[in-house]
Amino acid sequence: MSSRPAGDAARSTDRPDGETIGNGQVRTFLRTADGVSVECVYDPGAGAVYEGFAGPLEAAPPVPRDLAFVIAHGFTGDVDRPHVRRVAGVLRDHGAVLTFSFRGHGRSGGRSTVGDKEVLDLAAAVDRARRLGHARVVTVGFSMGGSVVLRHAALRPGTVDAVVSVSAPARWYYRGTAPMRRLHWLVTRPEGRLVGRYGLRTRIHHRDWDPVPLSPVRAVPLIAPTPLLIVHGDRDAYFPLDHPRMLAEAAGGHGELWIEAGMGHAEHAADDALVARIADWAVSAAG
Repeated sequence: MSSRPAGDAARSTDRPDGETIGNGQVRTFLRTADGVSVECVYDPGAGAVYEGFAGPLEAAPPVPRDLAFVIAHGFTGDVDRPHVRRVAGVLRDHGAVLTFSFRGHGRSGGRSTVGDKEVLDLAAAVDRARRLGHARVVTVGFSMGGSVVLRHAALRPGTVDAVVSVSAPARWYYRGTAPMRRLHWLVTRPEGRLVGRYGLRTRIHHRDWDPVPLSPVRAVPLIAPTPLLIVHGDRDAYFPLDHPRMLAEAAGGHGELWIEAGMGHAEHAADDALVARIADWAVSAAG
């Protein structure tokens, strides 16, 4: 796995003002605590209208909904990927939605640390949702993003009102499936990182983790009393069912576990009906 952010790579992407992109959505760039520029798209939800607004995001009109979903995508995703936008489109019927590209992905700066420093990216997005006036914030993460939402909630207790982790690993360095062996080649080999950069639009840091970050299974017990939902497919080709079961066991009865029949991995496999059920759970769990 890779490590340490590359904040010095974030210079050219910093844009202080928001840009409207249709349907009331505003695109802008956030600055993380370690100086990385992270692209985000804010959607006020199905109940809000922003016609004609073109100013800075902080100056946007009040949002009529108090709940916001912050989506943490999987490795090699970004804010404009169709599967990320589809998930956001379902969630917007239940509240405002903030999507963002992790460092090293899309038009965000820096380089991917494959789940380590990405906690800072998520923290910046959650902070933006709070500053926009949302009293309730729910993080929804997929695969790598699923591990990030778990660690964020554990390391920053009380900053979110509910956590949903979909298709996340329980432990680091897992190589038990062919897709995960390919991912490790992509991350650890110079030629793999070239494929990531030019083939997958993902810039991956070359350094190993130092220190190794808190693992998802060790993070889970620290999340309580924040409501936690763990979702996993029984046909996940990346992480078999021992991963979600380890996470649920570590939650000690605090987290809720959904094993979805016929579901594969992450955003691509989470159909609209499942995303809508997740949204219903989150609306209820967040109070």
